Amino acid sequence: MGWIWSLFMLANAILPILCWQSHFKPAQLQLQMKRSDEVQLTLSDIKDVIRQETDRYSFRLISNNAHLATVAPENATIPVALLTTSEWSGRIRLDGHFLGEARISVQLHDALLNTSTGPENSGRNDSTLLALIVRPERVIDHVFVGSIILLMSLVYINFGAALNMEVLQGLLSRPVGPCIGFITQTVGMPLLSYALGIFIFPESPAMQLGLFFTGIAPSGGASNTWSAVLSANINLSVLMTTVSNFAAFASMPIWIFTLGQLIFERAGMDVPYSKIATYCASLIIPLFIGMAIQRWLPRLAQILVRLLKPISACLILFIVIFAIITNFYLFELFSWQIAVAGLALPGLGYTFAWLAAKLLHQNAADALTIAIETGIQNTGIAIFFLRTTLPQPQADLTTVVPVSVAIMTPLPLLGIYMYQRCHGIKMGETSAAEHQRIV
Repeated sequence: MGWIWSLFMLANAILPILCWQSHFKPAQLQLQMKRSDEVQLTLSDIKDVIRQETDRYSFRLISNNAHLATVAPENATIPVALLTTSEWSGRIRLDGHFLGEARISVQLHDALLNTSTGPENSGRNDSTLLALIVRPERVIDHVFVGSIILLMSLVYINFGAALNMEVLQGLLSRPVGPCIGFITQTVGMPLLSYALGIFIFPESPAMQLGLFFTGIAPSGGASNTWSAVLSANINLSVLMTTVSNFAAFASMPIWIFTLGQLIFERAGMDVPYSKIATYCASLIIPLFIGMAIQRWLPRLAQILVRLLKPISACLILFIVIFAIITNFYLFELFSWQIAVAGLALPGLGYTFAWLAAKLLHQNAADALTIAIETGIQNTGIAIFFLRTTLPQPQADLTTVVPVSVAIMTPLPLLGIYMYQRCHGIKMGETSAAEHQRIV
């Protein structure tokens, strides 16, 4: 029975020490990366047995993730010698380092026993500080978006000038290729992204969401650029991109409120129809301008057609390089899972769409075009959805997935381009001849 009595006496000695409380005001703080901010900390119900042992006890502020946020060194330890009453209050400075969530807690450290204990009110919301570290708005982000809009508009003017209306009519009269692309894009890619998300990120719903939003996005404008660079069927590419973006008005909400509900804890979500409408308009208006140039300024149209490939290649390089520069901070979040997801989604999209096209007897150029249209997603739309739907910093954290997809997407296409260059393959001429025969 002696050991029971010893435990009883020890409990009586420790219990008064445990009866103290911590309160942060506010209990949640949002601060920017590489910036600092302050909160009010109050320690209350501090027993005399603590305040009398100035050399033994001290209060320490601890971050559960020092990579994201830490308490300033001068505030990290509160000596008991500063406590003249049973309550202490002061300002605590918090330093933000990187995107994410970090919790700051107060521990009473016993130097004699080398142990730390939490406050009595550890279950209350204000007993710990939730730090949300977000990325500051930068001028370079707006410059990047503006540059992309301007360059894409110029490229689409060139596309409009290069369109062959007779070939387009033939495609619409026998829409096998567009139908294949429509199904693989609006049905195949969402299902593929959902399955990959569960397989690659089984413990991270946030990353699953980032990959799923990328998969349900419509075809990206870069698909037309790559179709031009790889000598695919540019007419089919532009038609499929346009159809995909118009279909996104219905397909994205359907997927969000079906499979998306399995990822989200809540079902309600605002769908940015205006953003999709703006994208469609930005796609179609420059095309009409190019078609007008083709109709009324044929000499200028011929010059634009000759410049289509070099301008398209420059645009691809610009997007990839500038995207890496402006989002370089996201590379700290990269893991092998994120890299695999970024490569697997477009890579499998290319493969499945190409196989489907070949099984349905599409020629080489059209099969390549359908594969390109399916595998290239509008990662800008995906990023917009994530940033307008999720709170910060989750919004920025999940965008690492579409950024990874955007970076990895060109790699298989670069391989195809090098293969074509080495073997001197030009599929565009064959495709044009076959379509003329259809008409």
